[in-house]
Amino acid sequence: MKRPFVEQPAIVALLIAAQSACAAFFLWDVTADGLVHSATGQLDLHFGIEAAATAALIGGILFEIRILTRLLRRKAHLEQQASLAARAFHDLVEARFDEWRLTRAEKDVAHFTIKGLSIGEIAGLRGSAGGTVKSQLNAIYRKAEVGNRGEFLSLLIEDLVERRPGPIA
Repeated sequence: MKRPFVEQPAIVALLIAAQSACAAFFLWDVTADGLVHSATGQLDLHFGIEAAATAALIGGILFEIRILTRLLRRKAHLEQQASLAARAFHDLVEARFDEWRLTRAEKDVAHFTIKGLSIGEIAGLRGSAGGTVKSQLNAIYRKAEVGNRGEFLSLLIEDLVERRPGPIA
């Protein structure tokens, strides 16, 4: 899936660089015009408009840099939080699997089930028969005291919802 234009910081940074090059040119031009006009003592409306536009462009660039920096920091923070949440979910799932005394094979099948894979897909990934996977799923459901995939997933989600957040290390 293609990311929206604004979610690509390299492109935004490139645009800021292009604007900065333009601002440098306009600043040089306004400075040169200002020196000529100050020597003659004549500052006209055109020069004032050019100077204001150049100042506004520079101000806009500084604002964009500030916003981009904030967005990149926020993105990094959210990625870190998502990683912590994924790790916490994995730890919770593993604790439940240990509590249910799942075998290594059952744990693999359970992980694939959580990811939403079908019995055929799980069998293909594990190099086993579909009947073997069905048998392992039935053992998982029995140990977890649930009747089907939906109840199994609901049980794990309930664990997440009921779990009190602790301090983040």
